[in-house]
Amino acid sequence: MSTMAVDDVAVAPVHEGFWTRNRKIGAVLLALGLLAAILFGALATGQQARFTLSEDAEGAALAVDGTLGAILFGVLAVAAGAALLAGVPKRWFTAVLAVGVVGFVASFLCWQVSAAPAGQNFMPMVNIVRGTFILALPLIFGALAGVLCERSGVVNVAIEGQLLMGAFAGALFGTMTGNVWVGLVAAALGGAFISLLLAVFAIRYLVDQVVIGIVLNLLALGLTGFLYERLMQTDTQKYNQPPRFDTWAIPLLEDIPVIGPALFRGNIFLYLGLILVLVIHIALFRTRWGLRTRAVGEHPTAADTLGVKVLAVRYRNVILAGLVAGIGGASYTLALYTFTKNMIGGKGFIALAALIFGRWSPTGALLAALFFGFADQLGTYLGAINSIIPSQFLAMLPYLATMLAVAGLVGKVRAPAADGKPYIKG
Repeated sequence: MSTMAVDDVAVAPVHEGFWTRNRKIGAVLLALGLLAAILFGALATGQQARFTLSEDAEGAALAVDGTLGAILFGVLAVAAGAALLAGVPKRWFTAVLAVGVVGFVASFLCWQVSAAPAGQNFMPMVNIVRGTFILALPLIFGALAGVLCERSGVVNVAIEGQLLMGAFAGALFGTMTGNVWVGLVAAALGGAFISLLLAVFAIRYLVDQVVIGIVLNLLALGLTGFLYERLMQTDTQKYNQPPRFDTWAIPLLEDIPVIGPALFRGNIFLYLGLILVLVIHIALFRTRWGLRTRAVGEHPTAADTLGVKVLAVRYRNVILAGLVAGIGGASYTLALYTFTKNMIGGKGFIALAALIFGRWSPTGALLAALFFGFADQLGTYLGAINSIIPSQFLAMLPYLATMLAVAGLVGKVRAPAADGKPYIKG
């Protein structure tokens, strides 16, 4: 088994002519850069746009004239787009694209921050970074659950239901016992319950995996909604006042500007999410278990021939994915809120998009989740400074970012070859 390769299947190159995918993205980025330099530059004011390195308007800050900053960052996006259009080497594509996207976003922020009402023309970077990680947490756990399933060959559309069941179980049992750790275990088991149903129907009974995933999401929504109305609404104090995990600060690291207070002064879910990304990445690409998992997801027949128990691997990994997603659901109810009906609100589907955007990799999923978390946090910030952009559009930001990222920025990606295909032992 140790000699078995599970690398991507080589695909013959396709001649695309001048308008390759990279050049098309470059053209779009160039157009966006021009829009930023001209439109954002015209709408920005002469006030300084201050990006403070603290949680408020005080302390050190990066300050730039609003109009000048909007134009210069727009020009930076234009330059990045022009470089892609001219045809940069593939190894530089991601870096140049990132520079262009950052330039466009920075130009937009220079306009928004400089045009904010007096006293509000600053962006507290600590709050932005902290909010990005908090909003990305359920996406990180959900995307990791998707990685575990889909690398094993099982499509996990039920992430939404796993997160929701985890949030509900964490709130209910955490409140009833008064113990936050019991709530965390219950949340993990709640997510595993939905995953167990997914495994049984998809692996044992060969039900279409996308269909059963959607059905399980509806089951979780209906079951938690029913119990919420019958239990939690009738006696909130007894059933829906879960304890909260304390904030844990890491000495020395918490003093790092911006990143320290945001990243090293958090609760268990923040640390656990980052640790799980690292552990799953190493396990998936550096261990025997990971090799077997990828083999089952790529070519289960060959793996079976070499002695791998394909169905057993799929069962274990799907249930493990449910445990991870359930913990992600608990990041709502054991850290931030009490439980409410349908409180996940589509985050499971964004986590699925983060999985695709991250190319079925734990680290890629982390970066994608942070991208979507930032879009969500940006909408909240713009609403707080009374942006002229309608609040309905701001609420759409994370979903628009999801569609743009998956449709335009990912490009050609290949899911595990056996993803979604039932395995019938011959």
